[in-house]
Amino acid sequence: MVSYKRILLKLSGESLMGQQQYGIDPSRLQDYAEEITAVKQLGIQVGIVVGGGNIFRGMTGTGKGFDRVKGDQMGMLATVINSLALQSALKTAGTKSHVYTSIRMEPVGEFYSREKAIEVLENGEVAIIAGGTGNPYFTTDTASVLRGIEIEADVLLKGTRVDGIYSADPEKVPDATRFDSITFDEVYARGLKIMDLTALTLCRENNLKIVVFNMDKKGNLLRVLEDGKIGTLVTNR
Repeated sequence: MVSYKRILLKLSGESLMGQQQYGIDPSRLQDYAEEITAVKQLGIQVGIVVGGGNIFRGMTGTGKGFDRVKGDQMGMLATVINSLALQSALKTAGTKSHVYTSIRMEPVGEFYSREKAIEVLENGEVAIIAGGTGNPYFTTDTASVLRGIEIEADVLLKGTRVDGIYSADPEKVPDATRFDSITFDEVYARGLKIMDLTALTLCRENNLKIVVFNMDKKGNLLRVLEDGKIGTLVTNR
């Protein structure tokens, strides 16, 4: 049984690399497009925010001599590249989508507004919202939460390369415990790094639940929505 009518899917830019060292893996992109299409066929409205870490990450750029503001702006542009690639893959998969950008860059994408994005969702198209928040010093996680709240999503699905939230990094601590569910307060108390604090606070204050799951395992997006037993659910209680 499908639990949600409207979702905001946050995709990791790094996951788009697949087995590559950088850039976009066409087969991974195709997998994502097919999974999103399968979700659309269930009648679920889908908004998407994509990261840009496979191309450029602002924080990393500052360590290499880039000004923080310019670095973040470059990262915003990287998310637009990824969003256009995803739109193209969705079109090939038979799914209509619309790319919005948080900074003006017509005709690459239409300038984002909440009303336009919701109208597209209600018309049965996917709304891909690129460019982060349009401001430096904010992550794409924060952007995804902000857009999720604005479009009144039922849940934020954070697609990552791990199968949920653990008590410690499972790659470094083999016996780390995975949580089926956890509260925002517990995440704070344990110091778990699932999102930056700004994003988490926005979720908590606006009661937007999060599901962290492994998007790289084919079919998981549909499983999250159909049985709710994939990943870790984060709520206020």
